[in-house]
Amino acid sequence: MSSVAQHAAIVKDIAQQLGFMACGISKATFLEEEAPRLESWLNQNHHGQMGYMARNFDKRLDPIKLVPGAKSVVSLLFNYFPEDVPTDASAPKIARYAYGTDYHHVIKDKLFTFMHHIQEQVGDVGGRVFVDSAPVLEKAWAAKSGLGWVGKNTNLISKQNGSYFFIAELILDIALAADGAVTDHCGSCTACLEACPTDAFVAPYKLDASKCISYFTIELKDAIPSEVKGQFENWAFGCDICQEVCPWNRFATPHKEPDFQPNPELMNMTQNDWSEITEEVFNRLFEVSALQRTGLKGLKRNLEFLK
Repeated sequence: MSSVAQHAAIVKDIAQQLGFMACGISKATFLEEEAPRLESWLNQNHHGQMGYMARNFDKRLDPIKLVPGAKSVVSLLFNYFPEDVPTDASAPKIARYAYGTDYHHVIKDKLFTFMHHIQEQVGDVGGRVFVDSAPVLEKAWAAKSGLGWVGKNTNLISKQNGSYFFIAELILDIALAADGAVTDHCGSCTACLEACPTDAFVAPYKLDASKCISYFTIELKDAIPSEVKGQFENWAFGCDICQEVCPWNRFATPHKEPDFQPNPELMNMTQNDWSEITEEVFNRLFEVSALQRTGLKGLKRNLEFLK
């Protein structure tokens, strides 16, 4: 076995030991196909107020600008699909990824451990770790490394696991045997496009993020536009609709990460509990949660908009 294949096998073994759902590898090259797509998406203002999407354009496309001497991009998937559902089906809803501890903290800790193990087992390896917090086109890299395809709902979809997972990367300065991309398996299905209540999909594989419920409830800092009143289907933080209707998510299985287990109090909250949520309750339930993105003020704005 060549050293690039041997080192790739070591990396994938470490990924499995650390609980990652899947690991794929691609060469650290300029993302030529993504460049015009990203430019067009930004020019059409489909990013709305997410100004950070327009910054560091070159870094998003060229890993060498993030890690000098980069040779490989290791893409990782980590399951967050919960076993339990809230007891009150009429209560305001939050996206499943936000049920437990903020994934940035949980996964970044695992990535630092990952890097340490690589250096122990392979040798002098340099690089950086990323989990949704730097200019990295994570779905493009994951697709390039064979972990799934980017579906019509613009989520990465895996035939084996669906799409309820986080994506993370290590950009490394060593050559590793690369994996190949997989084919698209959306077929003629348009369930996600038809189910979106705010018509955020302007075409298959094309999302106007500024019309997405997740954007309105998390990213938008201004008042939510009145023209989308009554269209949120009770989502108060994020939205899972285009994942819920995706046939491939019938293969989603519950995660085994203790940090992602929801607080039982959260799962038992009633419609009335949400409407009367206090700062004390918010801090108790969401102290280390992704809901800190909106804070209590933003959450209350969203809850009021649902009435």
